[in-house]
Amino acid sequence: MRATSLFDREAQPEKPMKIIISFITTVFLAAMAFAQEESASPAAESTAPATEEKASATVEETPATKPAEETVAPAAEKKAEAKKAEPAKAASPAAAAKKEGTANAAKPATSAGAKMTKNMNPRDAENAWEAAVGKHDVATVEGFLAADFVGVSAKNKFVDRSDVLGEFKKDKDTYKSAKNDKLNVKMYGNNIAVVTGRARETGTGKDGKAFDRTFLYTDTWMMRGGKWQCIASQVTKIKG
Repeated sequence: MRATSLFDREAQPEKPMKIIISFITTVFLAAMAFAQEESASPAAESTAPATEEKASATVEETPATKPAEETVAPAAEKKAEAKKAEPAKAASPAAAAKKEGTANAAKPATSAGAKMTKNMNPRDAENAWEAAVGKHDVATVEGFLAADFVGVSAKNKFVDRSDVLGEFKKDKDTYKSAKNDKLNVKMYGNNIAVVTGRARETGTGKDGKAFDRTFLYTDTWMMRGGKWQCIASQVTKIKG
């Protein structure tokens, strides 16, 4: 019994040793873990500044691109201004002639008659008027008649400008000859002229019958706007 007890007493010291070894191992592992955390922290800290530096570098580089955009914008504006400042290209002769022809075609016939009669004296105007009757040239007659014209027609009717032109446009006769004779021009100052004369017209009427007509007339002319205009007329048919 004593031998057994002694053995037990001698075996008991092994338990404290195991506890000591276990404690040392735990401390060592804890120290290793702490060392690893310490080494990982600087790496994280070093990474964070690098990231911040990269972000700040990006922010600083961004404004550098703006001057380039600002440089492009003024260049485009200068190009547009230069294009506006360029003189308009002259139209080709063919295009200019076409444009002029179109403009002339758009003008009323009265403009041509007014231009043709502007420099005529009363005698020449009377001859041109009678010739226009034979050609059905309304524009020429329009150029001679004043806007406030009054008269008495060969049909013994009071007429104004629109009446004379209306009868003229309705005329469908074919003329062989239409001429004046016995013209007499009397001037009253520089702006008034009275013309008396005789007109003879021959041809074929719209009914196919030949005609030979003679008229006596008295026309009063006035200088207006640089040309002579007929302001009054009296016509009498004596033949035909």
